[in-house]
Amino acid sequence: MKHLIRTDDFTTLEIEAILEDAKLFSAKIEDGSGIDKILKDKIIITLFFENSTRTRSSFEIAAKRLGAEIVHLDVANSSTKKGETLVDTAMNLDAMNPHAIIVRHQNSGVPKILSNHTKASIINAGDGAHAHPTQALLDLFTLKKHFENDLRGKKIAIVGDIKNSRVANSNIELLGRFGMEVILVAPPQFLPKTTLRTTHYINEIVDEVDIIMSLRTQTERHSSQTYASLKDYASDFCITTELIGQRDIILLHPGPVHRNIDICDALLADKRCKVLEQVSNGVALRMAVLKKLINDI
Repeated sequence: MKHLIRTDDFTTLEIEAILEDAKLFSAKIEDGSGIDKILKDKIIITLFFENSTRTRSSFEIAAKRLGAEIVHLDVANSSTKKGETLVDTAMNLDAMNPHAIIVRHQNSGVPKILSNHTKASIINAGDGAHAHPTQALLDLFTLKKHFENDLRGKKIAIVGDIKNSRVANSNIELLGRFGMEVILVAPPQFLPKTTLRTTHYINEIVDEVDIIMSLRTQTERHSSQTYASLKDYASDFCITTELIGQRDIILLHPGPVHRNIDICDALLADKRCKVLEQVSNGVALRMAVLKKLINDI
């Protein structure tokens, strides 16, 4: 059984096929034409140990559009609160013969561990600061649509709390594989060890990049306070109209956006901002991933 724990679980050819399926699904959603219920009679369980709006809703809508039945496990009232281990929970759910289990957890590595104990496909919906593969895939899909598939040589600046970002980790692997140059922009305490080009100053790279991906500051993953306030952080790393000006740069953000901390209000309403387009594309992309993992194998 195929799982999706990291972006490199799929080959480049597999990803290209997923993106083609996502393109077809997106077109059908936009024009209102019928979508074949290829996952009719399939059961998908969502198992979210961390709060989620976009990712959980996106997966659930994607599954329903394909005809699947969704079962959401209420973690707050599950047997894990009675001392049952995560592995036992997964094995018990798997014994009910679902076709996929979508897992989000605050600890890195949990989806991988569970994948060793299930017949169902495990899909990582975000684990700690490790990986968020479907977010990176939908970001890639958004970029390929905007640039008409021509990404080789394009430059993207990932800005913010990179060290604690599963979104950054997954995008670094995936976008680099598709020929993009990734530049990391962050204060020293938010930069991981890397061979990629880095800077602490957005102004140093704003004239050469094609895309800026802003990240939310992961305050819940900080062991100690790193800035006196988020406003202090924003004074150096908020993406503003003054910074971007009239440059032909598009803006991405995985959400939730801290307004005027990550990106200013004016740019969130600017046509160059693709945040809501990312959300729309997320449904079509996750439809394609579910098709790949459940229907194509």
